[in-house]
Amino acid sequence: MGVFDKLLKDGESLFKNEIALDFSFIPKLIPYRENEQFRIAGAIRPLFNSRNGQNIIIVGKQGIGKTVACRHVLQELEEKTDEIVPIYVNCWQNNTSFKIILSICEQVEFKFTQNKRTDELFTIAAKILNKKAAVFVFDEIDKAEDFDFLYTLLEDIYRKTIILITNHPEFITTMDSRIRSRLVPEVIDFKPYAKEELKGILKQRIEYAFFDDVIEQDAFNMIVEKAFELKDVRQGLFMLKEAGRAAENRASRRIEVKDAENAVAKMGNTEVKEEANGEEETKRIMDAIKNNSGEKIGDIFKQYQGKGGLLNYKAFNRKIKKLADERYIKTELISGGSDGRTTIIKKGEKKLTEF
Repeated sequence: MGVFDKLLKDGESLFKNEIALDFSFIPKLIPYRENEQFRIAGAIRPLFNSRNGQNIIIVGKQGIGKTVACRHVLQELEEKTDEIVPIYVNCWQNNTSFKIILSICEQVEFKFTQNKRTDELFTIAAKILNKKAAVFVFDEIDKAEDFDFLYTLLEDIYRKTIILITNHPEFITTMDSRIRSRLVPEVIDFKPYAKEELKGILKQRIEYAFFDDVIEQDAFNMIVEKAFELKDVRQGLFMLKEAGRAAENRASRRIEVKDAENAVAKMGNTEVKEEANGEEETKRIMDAIKNNSGEKIGDIFKQYQGKGGLLNYKAFNRKIKKLADERYIKTELISGGSDGRTTIIKKGEKKLTEF
């Protein structure tokens, strides 16, 4: 018997639509985020009357529906009118002004981008978008390496709403004052789901993803408990998918507690160590830079960890950006070499003893 014979002997799957367990999947109804979606729609509403819209910054921890709520509003907007162009850009994947304008050009179906500078592409995109109105959603905005694109959009697009999504409430304070003064965003804070709300969301996705009566109640409850502990719907969806695959690998027609246990075990200790004492961690970072000025960010991170640093790399990187903004350090993005693009960190204008 071949290795796949047992797994495929019945030719059946527990999954009706496995894609429904991807966090990017947009269900017809987004439960428990109606108020937030209404506020987003309210910021866009003036565009229907040929007026400028309100800008928004959406904050909240990961996995609580910020992205899916925004994309749902954009989807409804696209169905409602052709006079407002919806633009969605993930700044993790497109982290420079050039990459962002390429994404915008693709979405407005301008294809002749070769050998054109960033400013030339923005001029072309503005001409296209100014024939109508536009809603821009920049997801994970804190991952962008520069914000020139925001300044250009604020200046050159006549009628627009700009929506920034971030996990970090303090992000807006790190932006250039010229951008902040033009953006003047309304802040929408997405609060974590209550336990019953999270349970309802996962139950809805089960109805989309699996055939009827596939998952045992105790197995489902175990996944709900873990997802609520993590305060993250994404992790709940991941565990449902993993539990389903584990059941299929056993050639079982139901997801049982053992499958849920298997999925929960894969989570490990996923808590981010960002609750560490901020001042103490910053001093560790500054000490690592003091002794390694001019080194690559990855090497300084290793030095920081060697000094007992508790932050993970993402949190460390945010601290670096903040210290650079406050001129305690200087950062320089370089290209080439075996590492490709990387950041060099040096001592800043302020003395380290001033910290």
